[in-house]
Amino acid sequence: MDPLATRAPSGPAAGQPAPLLPQGWCALPPAAPLDMPVHPLEAAPDLHGRGPVPTTEWRLIHLRRLLVIGGAVVMTGLAGYEMDLVFNAVQRSVAGMVMLVLFVMLFLWIALAFTSALAGFASMLAHGGLGLGIARSGPLPRLTTRTALLMPTYNEDPGRVMAGLRATIDSLAATRQERAFDVFILSDTTDPDVWVAEEAAYMALCRATGWGGRLFYRRRAVNTDRKAGNIGEWVRTYGAAYQQMITLDADSVMSGDVVVRLTAAMERNPGVALIQSLPVIVNGQTLFARMQQFAGRVYGPLIAHGIAWWHGSEGNYWGHNAVIRTRAFAEQAGLPHLPGRQPFGGAIMSHDFVEAALMRRGGWAIHMVPALAGSYEESPPSLTDIAIRDRRWCQGNLQHAKVVSARGLHWISRMHMLMGIGSYVTAPLWLVFLLVGIVVSLQNRFYKPEYFGDTKLLYPHWPHVDPVQAEYMFIGTMGVLLAPKILAYLLLLIDAPLRRGCGGAIAAAASIVVETVIGGLLAPIAMIIQTAGVISILLGRDSGWNAQRRDAGGLQIMQNVRLYMVHTILGIALAAAAWSVSLPLFLWMLPVTLGLVCAIPLAVLTGSAAVGQAFRRAHLLLIPEETAPPPVLHAAVSYMMQMAGQPVQDAVTALRARAGLLKVHEIMLPPPRRPGDPINPALLVGLLKLREAPDLATAMRELNRAEKSAVLGNAEGLQLLARLS
Repeated sequence: MDPLATRAPSGPAAGQPAPLLPQGWCALPPAAPLDMPVHPLEAAPDLHGRGPVPTTEWRLIHLRRLLVIGGAVVMTGLAGYEMDLVFNAVQRSVAGMVMLVLFVMLFLWIALAFTSALAGFASMLAHGGLGLGIARSGPLPRLTTRTALLMPTYNEDPGRVMAGLRATIDSLAATRQERAFDVFILSDTTDPDVWVAEEAAYMALCRATGWGGRLFYRRRAVNTDRKAGNIGEWVRTYGAAYQQMITLDADSVMSGDVVVRLTAAMERNPGVALIQSLPVIVNGQTLFARMQQFAGRVYGPLIAHGIAWWHGSEGNYWGHNAVIRTRAFAEQAGLPHLPGRQPFGGAIMSHDFVEAALMRRGGWAIHMVPALAGSYEESPPSLTDIAIRDRRWCQGNLQHAKVVSARGLHWISRMHMLMGIGSYVTAPLWLVFLLVGIVVSLQNRFYKPEYFGDTKLLYPHWPHVDPVQAEYMFIGTMGVLLAPKILAYLLLLIDAPLRRGCGGAIAAAASIVVETVIGGLLAPIAMIIQTAGVISILLGRDSGWNAQRRDAGGLQIMQNVRLYMVHTILGIALAAAAWSVSLPLFLWMLPVTLGLVCAIPLAVLTGSAAVGQAFRRAHLLLIPEETAPPPVLHAAVSYMMQMAGQPVQDAVTALRARAGLLKVHEIMLPPPRRPGDPINPALLVGLLKLREAPDLATAMRELNRAEKSAVLGNAEGLQLLARLS
């Protein structure tokens, strides 16, 4: 049954008249074209008379960056010196130098996270994280411009998409400034059954909200350049009518309060191109999703305040839950195709980083406001689901190697891209570091060293690894790694609403321990997953673009066995190698090997909604948004229970049974092909199959998904389907 069919009449097949269209409804508004040129990356940017430094740049921003980045470099230098004493105190060796270089590269990564977290800690103590004239509370400013809320969707559950969108619309209506906003559902859906279900859900949403004249739906028959192309096509067609656009994701929910405050900040600051909110992960059911949302809620603000503190007007864009100046986006963010074949060439997959960098290159400011509450998203429900998404993100971030040298980019923008690349490259580096360490230990264990060699010396060259120094380095490294969690807990203790929402100080501390332990066991599994992703991309394998699974409900046990058996075998091999050297090395490696050996049960348990809810009943991994949900989230959950998760009906059956839906579908058909337009082979074959089919059942068996989609998007195809019985 269609997710929102209960809100619509059942049509002539049930002896009822076709439903009337909502009053004032129109499929799409009048076109308002806006030029969006594509600028070569090697070309100098056109600032259009703007200065290179935005007017909203903070004073002393260079000092802030020196403290954060310089502090990380100094820490890494000191740690590198100490690690050199561990491996090379007596005599330098090739293996020792390899270990040292890898350690320095990996430690710099966590040192930067540490110094950034310290900055976030100071910012949160000082109640920072806003700027641009934004207030956390108080009367809402009055808006004077028009803004479009854009909801791109691709083969998603229509009920889930419309449920979150309806909650956002209702919250926006409560601000009494809804007349300043229009909403566009921008579908790139390729599944014809989901497409027609989207149309039914969209019309039901129009009737339920009364936004028939300001809620629009458009589907692209060909999803060129994926999400970036979807947004770009909207800008080129309708962008001139809207001063701002707010991009959403299929799982996004935003309160009307935060939407109005972000939009008003954009109106007040004409030199700003983008303001990114901090989305809080919510609605987690499985243990994995609940761990993600707890970590995001407790540690996320600390991290976000830190990067906002030193990024300044050179912030980043995360692809959704942000307000964007339409003119700035059209002027600077037209994305070129990268040279070469996929996976490194072609359309830019992780487009958000690049769009922010290009707008900043054009003289516009990019800001983040992590202290403004009311922006939400969801997490994938399992390790496997996040691995699928991560594979796509990995390819997109590695593509940035071809963008980072673009002419005119701000050095902070280049740093964003390098850090995105590093977030995936560190996984194989960590694996190599572990493997080299084991090889060195095995060599010392099984190979008889030549103490004096050919040169006669008074003292032998003993192979030496200082165990005491190594222990100090391990403790110090773990301290740097865990310090952001400790700082986040200290902030939680002085934030009464957050502390209560997480179940109290003791429950929050226990939750941090649980998240740290289970997260530590999952970390080596993620390391192998990311390493495999990097290797497959380097071998030229494209990740594609698949719809994300968002509902709880884990994989079958045998599927997890198939997916994680390699991890288990690798864990056993590493543990055996460490045991063959010594018991201390085995115990040292246990956090890594135990996670890998237990990969299958960990994947099963963390992907289980029952286990996740058991933790909730034990008051663990709680967040304020579930203990005392804000109105917009309460509404979203209520609507999802009504709308989401319903089976999608066959498109042809739905259109034949509901005359009203068929009428809407026909109104929203794309214009007919004109001479010179590209030829659609799927449409030609599909029309031929319909003409030759003796009955509807035969036609449905003969049409593949692309052909079915093509004939449903064509007036002649609909006529041929109507004649079949």
